[in-house]
Amino acid sequence: MNKRMVGALVFATLVALVTGVLFYEVWMSHQQQQPSAAAPATTRIAVAAKDLEVGSVIKEDDVKLEDWPGSVPEGATTRTQELLGRGVITPIIAKEPVVEKRLAPKGAGGGFSVLIPPGLRAIPLRVNEVAGVAGFVVPGMHVDVLISGTAPGGDNRQGTMIKTLLQNVEVLSAGQDFKKDPEGKPVVVQVITVLATPEQAEILSLASAQTTVQLALRNPLDKAVAKTAGTAVARLFYGGTGMPPAPNLGEERPAPRPVRDVVAPPAPKKDPPFVMEVISGTSKKELKFENAGEAK
Repeated sequence: MNKRMVGALVFATLVALVTGVLFYEVWMSHQQQQPSAAAPATTRIAVAAKDLEVGSVIKEDDVKLEDWPGSVPEGATTRTQELLGRGVITPIIAKEPVVEKRLAPKGAGGGFSVLIPPGLRAIPLRVNEVAGVAGFVVPGMHVDVLISGTAPGGDNRQGTMIKTLLQNVEVLSAGQDFKKDPEGKPVVVQVITVLATPEQAEILSLASAQTTVQLALRNPLDKAVAKTAGTAVARLFYGGTGMPPAPNLGEERPAPRPVRDVVAPPAPKKDPPFVMEVISGTSKKELKFENAGEAK
């Protein structure tokens, strides 16, 4: 390779290096002149410092302020003091914004009373494990209330009756209560608290005291009210009205025998007495014998 070719290659390499350096400097200066992307705006709002259960009352260590990126959730607050003493009506997990719709009204306090909607009442029902649907009843479910017993003034031949008393009743709470039996021993009693109107609360209170209460689970999306007439033990065996079937009057029956007058049998005839004539000297005497030879 001659010196002229070597010189051309060296010159081309130098030109390429210089061009690359100049291009890099121009590109860097262009990047520096562009405005940097703006950091997302944040707002300090009140969030839960820990998991908050239903019925709890918010204290100072339950909430804190944290930066929240983006738009502020509806009902959130920037002052934790506004939340103190408010009752929680729906569960709130840690670091979740504490919004107004998750809290009871100011001054309402805590506990399950804050979960009762206006116009409704909470009425407890004591049931056994089977009548309480074997522990499957949890808060928020909907049930039908059935009662069984003997109707006053009814037909006792029908036996025990069962009837659907109320339908589509919401369960507020489900738990256990400790009572004492007649011997003073503790007994676990299943207690189901349901939401009802004042009129329904009166009905449920009387039914719980005078009859046996049982619950039936239903789909919460099913709002239909079924019309039922109730049933009784007799209807399980005979159906319909619950009365045994009447005898078939169309069948031929044997004619009754005529009643005859009862005639007394005739008295037995008596045999004539046996007469014996006894002669003694010039005298004569007759002896009569009746009934096996008894003399008269």
